[in-house]
Amino acid sequence: MNPEIDISNVILRTERLILRPWLLSDLDDFYAYASVDGVGQMAGWKPHESKEESREILDLFISHKKTFALEFNGKAIGSIGIEKYNGSRFPEFENRKCREIGYVLSKEFWGLGLMPEAVKEVIRYLFEEVGLDVIFCGHFLWNTQSARVQEKCGFRPYARNKYETRLNTVEDNEVTILTKQEWRAVQI
Repeated sequence: MNPEIDISNVILRTERLILRPWLLSDLDDFYAYASVDGVGQMAGWKPHESKEESREILDLFISHKKTFALEFNGKAIGSIGIEKYNGSRFPEFENRKCREIGYVLSKEFWGLGLMPEAVKEVIRYLFEEVGLDVIFCGHFLWNTQSARVQEKCGFRPYARNKYETRLNTVEDNEVTILTKQEWRAVQI
């Protein structure tokens, strides 16, 4: 089952990041990274072509109340969204509280370990504060960076499928999962 999520009053902190709701004042930062070639394609969407396009998506982030902005040194540099998982594809989880996460990071900050840091904190929040039982994630098979983030955060491969992107391509996709029991087992 997909429990309701509302992060509109949630602020999470890691050693280097603040994870918080998006603000209209983040528009320039959002457009700055979402318009860069190679960023959106990792998640199946094209680079933003205008600030207006970024503003429309930013409005959705704010109104849907389920996407964190990743703030680093006062600048929004990425996002982590908490989406509904596909219950019809995975009926074996119908009696468990589940959600799927997805993330994007500014190309300028790739390779610094910021995304695993952020994802680990969102995992903690979802298991400890929201009470989820299972978290899904996924990556295109060619996206080894995203696969590595998931591996570092404890996700394990669960299924493969074809994923139709907003770019009108069909990608081989791996779905990964992390259960609360698995996560607890590695906490110190």
